[in-house]
Amino acid sequence: MHVALVHMRSARVGGTESYLNQVARHLCEHGHDVTVICRSHEDAPHPKVRFVVLRALVPGSALRILAFARDVERHVRDHAYDLVVGLGRTWSQDVLRVSGGCHATYLERAHESSSKGWARWLDALSPKHRVILAIEAKALTADSLRCAIVNSELVRRDVLQRYAIDPERVRLIRNGVDLARFHPRHREEGGKRLRKELGIPEGPVVLFLGSNYGRKGLAVVLEAFPELLREFPSARLLVVGADPDIAGWKRRARELGVEASTIFLGKRSDTEACYGASDVYVLPTRYDSFAYTVLEALASGVPAVVSDAAGAAEIVESSCGAVLPAAAGPAEIAAALRTWAAPVRRESAAIASRRVAEANGAEAAAERTVALFEELVRTRGARGSPAASRASASPTSP
Repeated sequence: MHVALVHMRSARVGGTESYLNQVARHLCEHGHDVTVICRSHEDAPHPKVRFVVLRALVPGSALRILAFARDVERHVRDHAYDLVVGLGRTWSQDVLRVSGGCHATYLERAHESSSKGWARWLDALSPKHRVILAIEAKALTADSLRCAIVNSELVRRDVLQRYAIDPERVRLIRNGVDLARFHPRHREEGGKRLRKELGIPEGPVVLFLGSNYGRKGLAVVLEAFPELLREFPSARLLVVGADPDIAGWKRRARELGVEASTIFLGKRSDTEACYGASDVYVLPTRYDSFAYTVLEALASGVPAVVSDAAGAAEIVESSCGAVLPAAAGPAEIAAALRTWAAPVRRESAAIASRRVAEANGAEAAAERTVALFEELVRTRGARGSPAASRASASPTSP
């Protein structure tokens, strides 16, 4: 097959970017041709991957998104791909991966947590959000759409509720984790070094990792921590990830009396060591279509306390963590953290966590994805005979 993978950005980091790299690499390793259509890219995930860069010079994020979608429409019409797979905000694909869930749901359940007052009202009128909503609706209702891939039942239900799409065309393929990169061995390697560097005592370490602390639920974690400290006085909370108001979050920790027990590390590239330094992972998110970090924690042998507003909650078993309602308060969060931070649970929880992660590895997820692509081409044929031949596509330009 000659498969085109479409996403505005091809990079080494990011949830959708990781998926793109995994699938592109797996396709190439199995003899297929891969072209990544994007606005920008870093190193290719495999030597055989070709790039087509569509980069219209237009101002503003809304116009950039719209211009890219229109450029993709023209490009795939004039070039011979057996299958076009969209990973985001375009409408000219055979397969659409709804990786972030429906955008309206994101705005309703998550985006409001990072905006306040008049800013939230202005965000609702944002041209960018209006463009994204329009593109999503056009993509999911297109007659040419063969299949929509969702990464959780949470997203499947949302898609079917919001759009008149045949349920048979919505296929569930959950995210897969890099089982070599995220591994329990980091507890004895980078994890110990990080704890020593930070001066962390022997008490339990709770890890909160994610960008946009408000959406991910840091407020309720901070409010729950005083109760955890009553049982484990030497416990520590590691807060990792980017947020535009870290100073404000530090003030909140000080107001709650947990400043000395909370360590804000900001954005880190050594997330493996962060998992290795922790005993339990917590993510009471308001909304995540999946939440890769839950799977990364489990692969690292770290049990997870997560809200049911994350798609990854669907794989968390009672032997490796707890799933709480999205509206859970500090008392419920603290009770779950007490349970999973207890030393007596660590060994069995680490084994169970790794077992669940191994059933959700990146390689297996990529295999299921490629098998679906092959099925679509085999049973319904390629896209047809467009005006230009496959060979006419330039490696670096439209």
